[in-house]
Amino acid sequence: MNFTHWPATIDLLCTRGFPAEHGRTDVGTGGPGYHIAELQTSGDFWEDDGTERAETGAQYEFDRDGLGVRLIERWSAPRVISLESAFERSQGGEDIPEPWASLSAHMPDVHLWKQRETGRWIALGVSQWDKELPFQLLAVITEMDPP
Repeated sequence: MNFTHWPATIDLLCTRGFPAEHGRTDVGTGGPGYHIAELQTSGDFWEDDGTERAETGAQYEFDRDGLGVRLIERWSAPRVISLESAFERSQGGEDIPEPWASLSAHMPDVHLWKQRETGRWIALGVSQWDKELPFQLLAVITEMDPP
């Protein structure tokens, strides 16, 4: 785990302006009102019997929780919120704002803080689009309220 660079990346994104358009950035993706930093990405699991995937998923959750401890020192304990209902609502045609709509498709929950100084939300989560695809540890900084 890279405790040196990850908090620094989050700090940078908490002060950086948001992109005017959706697209790639130097640390991941972004768009109007949000940044998503790809802090860590695993390999894929095309040849896996499920064991490596389970171990990697557990390690990514451990890394998220370890980074979360560093953020607790700054912003107190996070709220953990499920994104499942946001995904279901978006599938039913409800307009869920970004970044929450896309995150809900591949991230079951997030650990969430609100930065008082800027009013921005900071979320940490473990993403996996499908069982064969890599895990990612993502940090999300947004001014959009969670769904």
